Amino acid sequence: MLKTNYPVSVDKISKKIGRFFSKLPVNPNTWTILSIIPGVLGFFALVYQQMLLGFVLFFISGFFDAIDGGVARVTRKVTKLGGYLDGIIDRIIEGLLLIGLLLFGLPDLVLFGYITPAYLWISLQLFFGSVFVSFARAYADHKGIITDKKVLSRMPGILERTERLFLIGAGMLLYYLQPIYTTYVIFIAVILSVITFLQRVFFVVNYGAKK
Repeated sequence: MLKTNYPVSVDKISKKIGRFFSKLPVNPNTWTILSIIPGVLGFFALVYQQMLLGFVLFFISGFFDAIDGGVARVTRKVTKLGGYLDGIIDRIIEGLLLIGLLLFGLPDLVLFGYITPAYLWISLQLFFGSVFVSFARAYADHKGIITDKKVLSRMPGILERTERLFLIGAGMLLYYLQPIYTTYVIFIAVILSVITFLQRVFFVVNYGAKK
């Protein structure tokens, strides 16, 4: 697994988890692959209208993701292949979460007097949050505009993946106060994801113009 862009507090927690689980005879890539299992189960929980169970299972999947990164750093087994697998599986898990919520059937929002279907906001979150926020960084590297990893790691973003998943997880719990709250949280996540995408595009354009 490659070095991630966790907030400092989350990174410290990840390392503590890594020290504990590094005592087990399981390598980081195995932890990464294992995170798919609760993610798939969480998807089916949402399909069968079990929001709380889905939340718990996706939380477990995220916990496994923290284990793989922590173990990789603690045991000094950080590899490019591990980073690749981690990134691919992260996208799969997030996709399962959002498609699961799409099939769950959340209430629609009324904005400015118009009914906007929940599936629209979930689809936009999948499009911008899960795909284009990451793509904006990866494509800058791929095209050789930003090749310095330190610069890439400083790329701004108001809603990184960790914060994005925490926000959606909070929305899943708010479902039990009022189902519409979950849709509102996804709507907020969409707005913040679009802002994050634009932040990264402007950052790359400004950086490229100065070269």
